[in-house]
Amino acid sequence: MAAETRSPEQVRTEIESERERLAKAVDDLRNGLDVGGAVRAKLPVFAAAALGAGFVLSGGIGATVRLLMRKSREGETKARVGRFRLVDRD
Repeated sequence: MAAETRSPEQVRTEIESERERLAKAVDDLRNGLDVGGAVRAKLPVFAAAALGAGFVLSGGIGATVRLLMRKSREGETKARVGRFRLVDRD
């Protein structure tokens, strides 16, 4: 098998065509990964999800329940054992 000899002009032409194919592939990738456009299109959904996640992660459910139930626990403590209390609610 003899090695194929190519002229410098053939090599330049092949390199230029490969460069064009790579540039087109990079453009296709950039257009396909438009994250900003996808986020802008669904911004209300992302904002609601972020708000809900922040509420839950900050202990919002437990804090809200404690706030609502606190009124039923108010009163004068008569006795306490550990975390349990005997409360007089006149």
